Amino acid sequence: MAFAELLERAGGVGLFQALQVFTLLLPSLLVPSQLLMENFSAAVPSHRCWVPLLDNSTGQASVPGALGPKDLLTVSIPPGPNHEPHQCRRFRQPQWQLLDPNATATNWSEAATEPCMDGWVYDHSTFTSTIVSEWDLVCDYQGLKPLGQSIYMAGVLLGSLSWGLLSDRFGRKPALSWCCLQVALANTSTIFSSNFLIYCGLRFLSAFGVAGIIMTPVTLMAEWTTTRRRAVTITMLGCSYSLGQLTLGALAFTLRDWRALQLAVSMPFFAIFLISWWLPESARWLIIVGKPEQALQELKKVARINGHKEATKSLTVEVLMTSMEEEEAGASMKARRSVLDLFLLPTLRWRSCSMFLVSFSQMISYYGLVLDLQNLGSDIFLLQVLFGAVDLLGRATTTFLFSFLGHRTTLASFQAMAGLSILANILVPQDLQTLRLVFAVLGKGCFGISLTSISVYKPELYPTALRMTADGFLQSAGRLGAVTGPLIRMTRPAVPLLAPVSYGVIPIASSLILLLFLPETKGLPLPDTIQDLESQKSAAAKGKHREVAITESTWF
Repeated sequence: MAFAELLERAGGVGLFQALQVFTLLLPSLLVPSQLLMENFSAAVPSHRCWVPLLDNSTGQASVPGALGPKDLLTVSIPPGPNHEPHQCRRFRQPQWQLLDPNATATNWSEAATEPCMDGWVYDHSTFTSTIVSEWDLVCDYQGLKPLGQSIYMAGVLLGSLSWGLLSDRFGRKPALSWCCLQVALANTSTIFSSNFLIYCGLRFLSAFGVAGIIMTPVTLMAEWTTTRRRAVTITMLGCSYSLGQLTLGALAFTLRDWRALQLAVSMPFFAIFLISWWLPESARWLIIVGKPEQALQELKKVARINGHKEATKSLTVEVLMTSMEEEEAGASMKARRSVLDLFLLPTLRWRSCSMFLVSFSQMISYYGLVLDLQNLGSDIFLLQVLFGAVDLLGRATTTFLFSFLGHRTTLASFQAMAGLSILANILVPQDLQTLRLVFAVLGKGCFGISLTSISVYKPELYPTALRMTADGFLQSAGRLGAVTGPLIRMTRPAVPLLAPVSYGVIPIASSLILLLFLPETKGLPLPDTIQDLESQKSAAAKGKHREVAITESTWF
């Protein structure tokens, strides 16, 4: 915990932190576009079977009399479940008898229809092109869309686990820079995909890099910020995700072709890759892994940027080593880089198990909600903007809520409220779209607060040497939930209520786990070693005993 003193000597929170936050906000601003882009690039347009009478000039020449497109549609395509033209079947032969005003549904049978043998015709009035219309991901192939989303989330899952370990071994800054380059290359390459399989493979590689971009900015901010300012800076990072959602809605409204949209949200990562190299490595991490000379250089760099030039002279290796004696005493942590350490160490075991369940439940519900815009309303552009706006409002109020409720209670409360909003939506009839939209937007706002809360709360639970490893493990737990969310949605045709009930109940249950098994961390400095965690536990226990003693004295 002595690093906080070194950071104060280097200027505390000043110009460097402002520049760092601005730089790290840039990739974070674009992350939502990567995660939620398929709400638009994989939107399912209205479609019907291709039929000669409507779509072939030779077939139209054989039409008797002067029949309009509506009549030709009637004799070629049977009505679907919602009494609109069926999206997945056509008549084997034109059913001319259906033009009779007295004709009824009994005038044809299911045997007179067949699947779309010659492909589909798509409505291009909203989107000129999506991956659904590009590769016919409809009807018997409609399950490929959520499967593709799950493959993408699997890439984020594996990336989270990998970048957590790699960041603790090789550093936070190189991980961030490489991830930006990987996302730029892989995502730009998807526009050249010739089939859905290649597209999914490239998206998987992009997702692997996106995982690192999600993780490293939070850790870099937390490790270069004082205790008082940590929640504010991480909340600002969360607000950038909200602005990213608003930006995605505007971009998707402007660019209606999926390749143009893909290119627009991918090319900026090349610039971010170049900009990211100015960022100093985490001095806190460098000290813990036994690189005090390099840590000193980074501290002096920060001091110069913050205008504390005298600190560049007073900061020496001897001063640094003296200040960090406690951390050096815990040097055994240097060798620990395995996820198993999160469970072998008694202090961390309950925290890791509980946070695994919390992260999993949060993401399974969050992505179950935000990746299904077309089921919530017809204007998905407006929905995306509303989701971004309420997310921004929710995240911006998180710091205010922390001051009253604390970090743990804020996270638990709003995660439970998000689940309740989803459950309430189940009871609203489909024809009351406005009310359904209200509950959906309320749930999204609650998720915005809970996501910001967990970003602040996670770093406070783990020591520096294992912080990125723990974050990678918990990010993987969350992405396992993100993979599971779309898969549950695939059961909708058979069991319509399974998905929404799961999305509502699971986060409510996890909020109880938070309150029962995890500590409050409000106002505590960021722990650097296991000894720091033990000290915090002892202080918390003494505080409880003191409260009990005061209570007893008031009674007796």
